[in-house]
Amino acid sequence: MSTLFHSHSLDKVRIKRSFAAASVTYDSVAELQRTVGKELLRSIDTSKLTGTLLDLGCGTGFLTGELLAHSNHETTIALDIALSMLQSTQAKLADKRNISYICADAEYLPLAGQSIDSVLSNLALQWCSNLEAVFIDIKRTLKPEGRLVFSTFGPQTLYELKSAWATVDSYNHVNAFCSETQLQLFLQEAGFKNSQIKSTFYTPRYESVWTLMHELKNLGAHHVIAGRNKNITTKTAMQKMISAYEKHRVNNKIPATFEVISVIAQA
Repeated sequence: MSTLFHSHSLDKVRIKRSFAAASVTYDSVAELQRTVGKELLRSIDTSKLTGTLLDLGCGTGFLTGELLAHSNHETTIALDIALSMLQSTQAKLADKRNISYICADAEYLPLAGQSIDSVLSNLALQWCSNLEAVFIDIKRTLKPEGRLVFSTFGPQTLYELKSAWATVDSYNHVNAFCSETQLQLFLQEAGFKNSQIKSTFYTPRYESVWTLMHELKNLGAHHVIAGRNKNITTKTAMQKMISAYEKHRVNNKIPATFEVISVIAQA
């Protein structure tokens, strides 16, 4: 099983299918996503969020709901590439007003220039194949002095799983995420200023490697990448990977590191 994929070699059809399939199971395993989303909102003064807000890659609507509860804005746009994810958000927030739902790719925003006051995105932009272009397009949609607030995975994410697979073969099984330095450069090139960037490490623990991989699948985070092994992973290879991962076991639990990079930038 391949897990997370390289940000420059994404198959959007697979992305849509995986997240569509995961829309039913996503909320049951998205504790990290909820934790990171809450921390993202704590990093800003939500009372100053006004006008039109875009939740970019809204998933099943956790951040959208939090924004509605904790800010004074007028309109919310919930956007996601997977229709079933968007429908889950719509069902959850059926009693809320002034929300628009858009099924679209974050890399091709169907929004007018300077029409958004703030763009917020929680653990979604890592699925974009061209972050440089994404930031440029976000900058286009933001009003002058508008803000981009987002979280994404950093390069240390799932390093235990990556090192375990490295004992089996030389194929890519885990994504190579952008670093703080790369994100800073992309933002500067897109015209953003006053960027504040920080990394936080989360290390949830699991009963087994299978439990971790099952969670990744239920999150929709099990896509393929460039340089992958196109053959079916053999039972022997899987067992070898699991044996290598077992060396990381502490207090009878399997750790999995997630590096989360949080960013606040001004248009």
